[in-house]
Amino acid sequence: MNIDEIISAAPVMPVLVIHELENAVPLARALLSGGLKVIEVTLRTPIAMEAVARITEALPEAIVGVGTLTRPEQFSQAADAGAQFAVSPGLTQVLLNASVESEMPYLPGVFSPSEVMAAHDIGLDYLKLFPAQQAGGIEMLEALAGPFPDLKFCPTGGIDKSNFRKYLALPNVASVGGNWMAPAEAIAARDWDTITRLSAKAIA
Repeated sequence: MNIDEIISAAPVMPVLVIHELENAVPLARALLSGGLKVIEVTLRTPIAMEAVARITEALPEAIVGVGTLTRPEQFSQAADAGAQFAVSPGLTQVLLNASVESEMPYLPGVFSPSEVMAAHDIGLDYLKLFPAQQAGGIEMLEALAGPFPDLKFCPTGGIDKSNFRKYLALPNVASVGGNWMAPAEAIAARDWDTITRLSAKAIA
């Protein structure tokens, strides 16, 4: 799959911070049961790569990516774990080179029009606006639509149940990322039914 197909596969992408390995597969299964099949596992805990490996082995129907990728060697580590795409908070030439070498679909983060232009110049058509709210949110995306009509965005950062539908209504937004459908308290309680219900509600 290419990044176009991945980002377009679901309107909402859960962005997960997994602290306990035993929660990885049931959490992903709960999201899938609610209809969310594109999942980003962030590299914010030391067990993240192992969590990705467990999810991809147990749930081959899930489309699992590695997020918060900041170093070039993490592309090969993500591929070894079975990840199908990579997400970074920003874009550097080193990361771009590593993404090309790995051939892994890549969604880099941008924050400003200059960064959007730089990404566009090297042929990237799908970008993550991050952190979306701090970057100007809906107003920023509306402003970017004029000079960059052929670009699509996946905004993350500050997206929640109160505003995600407003983002999805924008023509240049392909999907949004957030964690409101998998609240920390539900994960801690292993309340998978609530996570499935919130996931289904997110795409209703």
